[in-house]
Amino acid sequence: MFREMRRGKQLLSFENTVAVMNRCTNGVLACLGDEDYPYAVPLSYVYFNDKIYFHSAKAGHKIDAIMKNPKVSFAVIDEDTIASEEYTTYFRSVIAFGKARIVEGDERIAAFKALVEKYSGDQPEEAKSEAITRCTQAYIIAIDIEHITGKEAIEYVNANN
Repeated sequence: MFREMRRGKQLLSFENTVAVMNRCTNGVLACLGDEDYPYAVPLSYVYFNDKIYFHSAKAGHKIDAIMKNPKVSFAVIDEDTIASEEYTTYFRSVIAFGKARIVEGDERIAAFKALVEKYSGDQPEEAKSEAITRCTQAYIIAIDIEHITGKEAIEYVNANN
């Protein structure tokens, strides 16, 4: 169902792909927007329990698109170093495909805690717990990943061999 990467030598291992997902703090969600135009929006996320989680307002373009068609992709750029003399960039990135859904109950709380820990881990435990309990105006969305791949510049591949 999903295409094989054309340049297989540049494929990151699953472990390195997960490391990119854990290391990065933002990505771009792509979905089918109004009148079937692609809609891509940058957002903060957490990779947790083999899923991608993010928060969202309960109304707006993003949530409307997800409710209309839950199939999405999510891209993260870990590295993008310009090599001007080579007319290229040295990059490392990940793309995931899956279905987005609103989470509730225990999964919502666990995902919300993971988001808070990633972005506010240095705050006191009491403050983090209060923030999670108090926030009722946002959805927590999960992307159930069906396919995920990481890729890096051939220069990185060659440097590691």
